[in-house]
Amino acid sequence: MPSTLEKLSTNRVKLTIEMPFDELKPSLDKAYKDIAAQVNVPGFRKGKVPAPVIDQRFGRGVVLQEAINDALPAAYGKAVEENKVVPLGQPEIEVTKLEDGEVVEFTAEVDVRPEFDLPDLSAISVEVPAVEVPDEDVDERVETLRQRFATNTEVERAAAKDDLVTIDLAGTRDGEALEDATASGVTYKVGSEGMLEGLDEAVTGLKAGESADFHSTLVGGPLRGQEADIKVTVTKICEQELPVVDDDFAQLVSQFDTVDEMRADLRTALENMARLDQAADARDKVLEEVISKIDIELPTALVDAELEARRQQVSQQLTQAGMTVEEYLEESEEEADNADDFWAEIEKRSLDALKAQVVLDKMADDDEIGVEQNELTELLFRKAQQNGTSPEEEAQHMMQHNHLPDWMQEIRRGKALASMVGTATVKDSKGEALELDRIQPDGTIADKPAETENSDEEAEGKAEASAEEAKAEKKSAAKKPTAKKAPAKKPAAKKTTSKKPADKDKADEKPAAKKSAAKKSTAAKSTKSAAKEDKSE
Repeated sequence: MPSTLEKLSTNRVKLTIEMPFDELKPSLDKAYKDIAAQVNVPGFRKGKVPAPVIDQRFGRGVVLQEAINDALPAAYGKAVEENKVVPLGQPEIEVTKLEDGEVVEFTAEVDVRPEFDLPDLSAISVEVPAVEVPDEDVDERVETLRQRFATNTEVERAAAKDDLVTIDLAGTRDGEALEDATASGVTYKVGSEGMLEGLDEAVTGLKAGESADFHSTLVGGPLRGQEADIKVTVTKICEQELPVVDDDFAQLVSQFDTVDEMRADLRTALENMARLDQAADARDKVLEEVISKIDIELPTALVDAELEARRQQVSQQLTQAGMTVEEYLEESEEEADNADDFWAEIEKRSLDALKAQVVLDKMADDDEIGVEQNELTELLFRKAQQNGTSPEEEAQHMMQHNHLPDWMQEIRRGKALASMVGTATVKDSKGEALELDRIQPDGTIADKPAETENSDEEAEGKAEASAEEAKAEKKSAAKKPTAKKAPAKKPAAKKTTSKKPADKDKADEKPAAKKSAAKKSTAAKSTKSAAKEDKSE
């Protein structure tokens, strides 16, 4: 099955594939068999209709179309492999020649990964903030524990600062009740300033059963940002008594005997969290530095599809939160000052993410990075933990929606990024080199492998032992039948080349030819369900 490659641009090619009819015969036989099983022809049992009768009653063209559609995916995949291209989308197929009984020729135009070289990773150097946990952060954790183990006692006095009050809220505007600004049985700590502006002043001094009115701006729900008249009624007042931070408290809230031990453990936990953040920051910076040194021209169709998908996703998230872009920018730490700048930043991030996938895919291919079974199992467990499901449910979802190639590619990219970061130089703000490969999933640092003492002597001893074994084997070779060589281990699964790297729900779709030989057809749409990013499925 010869094929030729024509380069249309830096990121698009045209494959011409010629398929002799002897290679199409298995698909032709299958087409006749499938059609015979589906039609009713008088005088013949179902499934036993002869091929000439099918040609006569339904037309040879119907059979050829079904056979070609069946044979196309394998033929296209073989041509992709032979010509060593990496498709970044679905091909546009056109049957250009059909000589019945002789040959079928078709072309496939497809966007491909552009050719580029990775920079010298050992020359990449980045700096990240050092891991530091100030005493204030530990104090905050201790205070949280005190709040959790506080004693709340109901009192019959007016509410004061630091009391826990149970309140009912009723919002109105121009005398009309606002259903979305009404709530009852709300627990609130006086002085926390964590709800409506003016609430602290309104409840301070009220006794159970008393009410007060105030005017405020609503901060959540459909009426977010709108002003309303609020009536607050106190139904219960509790005085909160916080425990003293002493050794008894440490024994109550932790497995430690003393406050110092408890605080040391809290500090360690915070350091581990900071170390994970530091590692993530390092990975991002290394990848950004690598991408900045590569000029990649991605296919326009791929970029447009990715940007549109990302824009729709962000818009949907904002709608679900009941927020506009402007309201989101007011509360978030985004650097954008207006909606235009916000969307421009979203587009930049999306494009950078797309480039990152392409770069990591190339590195994974160049280094022949594979996927082991235990790595896929670990991914299933992580996804189950993130989504609140079981690994079995994630595995079932993976099989039902054909996510296996995507998830294997996700693992390959992660391994490629780890290798990239391991080759680069990463230092913290104190100038200390970081060994990110020793950081465990919980943020702890693994011990360095113990160095073997007397390694030279041990190596020499092993060599002598091997020599003795070789002599013994040589003596017995004539007496023993030669053992067969064990079959070579299959290489770990590699990246599916016909996948679009940026779309995790469009894996391995089959290209299909149309009935007409002169018109183009994009590949059949995927039947997989769309996902969410975050379950992203």
